Amino acid sequence: MQKVTMEDLGKIYTLSEVSYSPDGTAAAFVVSQAQVKENKYTSSIWVLENGVPRKLTSGGAESSYLWLDEESLLFPGDRKKSHKPEPGQACTVYNRIDIHGGEAEELFTIPMKVKSIRKISSHEFLIIGLYQHNAIEVTGLEGKEREDAIERLEEEKDYEVFDELPFWANGKGVVNKQRSRLYLYDSDNGECRLLSPEFMNVSSFDYDRENDRVLYYGHDYQWMDDQKDDMFVCGVHSGKSVEIGLQHRYGVSGAAFLGDKVVFAASTREKYGSSENPVFFLADPRTGEVTELADLDPSMYSSVGSDCRYGGGRSHKATESGWYYTETRGFNSYIVRLDRAGKETVVSPQIDGSVDCFDYFEGNFLYVGMRENGLQELYTCREGEGKEEKLTGFNEEYLNTHKVAPLHPLNFVDKDGVEIDGWVIEPVDYDPQKTYPGILDVHGGPKTVYGVPFFHEMQLWASEGYFVFFCNPRGGDGKGNEFADIRGKRYGVLDYNDLMEFTDKVLEKYPQIDRAHIGMTGGSYGGFMANWIIGHTDRFAAVASQRSISNFISKCLTTDIGYYHNLSAVQADPWKNPEDMWERSPLKYADKCKTPTLFVQSDEDYRCWMGDAIQMFTALRMHGVPTRLCLFHGENHELSRSGKPKHRIRRLREITNWFDQYLKG
Repeated sequence: MQKVTMEDLGKIYTLSEVSYSPDGTAAAFVVSQAQVKENKYTSSIWVLENGVPRKLTSGGAESSYLWLDEESLLFPGDRKKSHKPEPGQACTVYNRIDIHGGEAEELFTIPMKVKSIRKISSHEFLIIGLYQHNAIEVTGLEGKEREDAIERLEEEKDYEVFDELPFWANGKGVVNKQRSRLYLYDSDNGECRLLSPEFMNVSSFDYDRENDRVLYYGHDYQWMDDQKDDMFVCGVHSGKSVEIGLQHRYGVSGAAFLGDKVVFAASTREKYGSSENPVFFLADPRTGEVTELADLDPSMYSSVGSDCRYGGGRSHKATESGWYYTETRGFNSYIVRLDRAGKETVVSPQIDGSVDCFDYFEGNFLYVGMRENGLQELYTCREGEGKEEKLTGFNEEYLNTHKVAPLHPLNFVDKDGVEIDGWVIEPVDYDPQKTYPGILDVHGGPKTVYGVPFFHEMQLWASEGYFVFFCNPRGGDGKGNEFADIRGKRYGVLDYNDLMEFTDKVLEKYPQIDRAHIGMTGGSYGGFMANWIIGHTDRFAAVASQRSISNFISKCLTTDIGYYHNLSAVQADPWKNPEDMWERSPLKYADKCKTPTLFVQSDEDYRCWMGDAIQMFTALRMHGVPTRLCLFHGENHELSRSGKPKHRIRRLREITNWFDQYLKG
């Protein structure tokens, strides 16, 4: 049996985008893999028929497909490299391929970057396309006018103009005056007709074929995105539009047609802030009238963490029998059905792990799942039967040939009477007669959870001879609004206390852990906690702080979510109560730090901007604390999950070497 290594990222398969064919007789999904030598990811479309999977495409860049009919798929990609859009413009080339074989054929080209697409007739498609309001138009110009426009385009590459919030977004770059808009595209004549308001950033849409109408929602703004949604039902061809009565008070988590009604989940975020769980509503698409269906405090969608995913997929779907969606409960996620009476029922097997995406057809579910200490595979089950069948084994060879250390639950009730879920991974080839260093790993969010799926970094450190332990302190997901609410003066207090108590419990249970050689790491919120910990305790011998937060005053004024999410977290702003923001900022306590600390940061991380890591690094240097900062160029907040493979390996090497130096040295 082999130990888990850093380079194993290239041996792991990830699955995504599972969907049934229109008649349910077949299905398709995407398989991706990191190619370490080439420093990229490859993706291909697979087809499932009679329970047997087979590879359909082999170009290495196929994903984001849709079913055209029972026999063929549509997917984007300029495979022949024959389309050169106008300067400053973009286009998306779509190809058709028969699921029973043959070469893909180019079908049509849409003159914009397409984010999502849905077929509604033989030649019509609803799309969300990217539109830049400040773009310099070249199309249709000739002669001197065209030359001047191209010259202006070249000159504008040296400038960025910001005149709204947010002006940039993690993973998207500069988004000032950029909008995702809803269009009707006609492949017969190549026309795109705008359906949504000019400046609305459309989040999602659903189509009602029987009544030829589209439901869509999004943020409509020109000055500052206040994170409030407007929602409309629009006749695709009639043009008649009805606004759903949200009164610009709600942020929408999801919406769909449910028979003759619209069902949606939304929150005002007035009681529990920006991470507040939604309430369910029904709306009449003819009048826009809204009624509350149920207030169930659901943690919609899967927030169960892993660093072994790539790509997305469907997380909710409405049928005549109800609205199906993934939901995090405790440290697991399942498929749940909401019926018209407002009752929730778990309809997938309640097995430890995560359901990452799914599709549904006539009582059958097909889903990508991660089961205990396992990697992604494709599963199926009948609604409500409690049993599932595993359909693929992409990662079986890897798991069967590597020393994957088991997870040992360690739950406890904290001093405030709150139950906390936690786990310990013992070192590979663990000998109870020996002593070992340990690593506390803290998740991001904070409104996410650790669970039992395979986590590469943790298994790597176990293979390197470390105890690894982790838990879900208050602030996390899966246990309702009250558990998740650590805003204001509780931020860095309730959660910190839980983590320290958990560490005490681990050391009590495992005297084999050398108390003088314990490390700690975490990213995003976990990076905040890393910075907070080194200013409040010296119990850790080394810390690795990733994509971190150190100064809420600067973060709230620089990042894509700072001006609303971070202000909500600390319940303060720089003008009314800056002292409260500074009180919650780890940078305030930097003069008390003694712990050697590594900072890992990406220069295109607009979620946790590199200025915070640089401030903390500088402060530690000024106060004589051993520190190091590794800055990754061209990476963003997703470095540890979907960064370039070589960068992900370098990240792991930086952290592991830092811990080896101070915990084993």
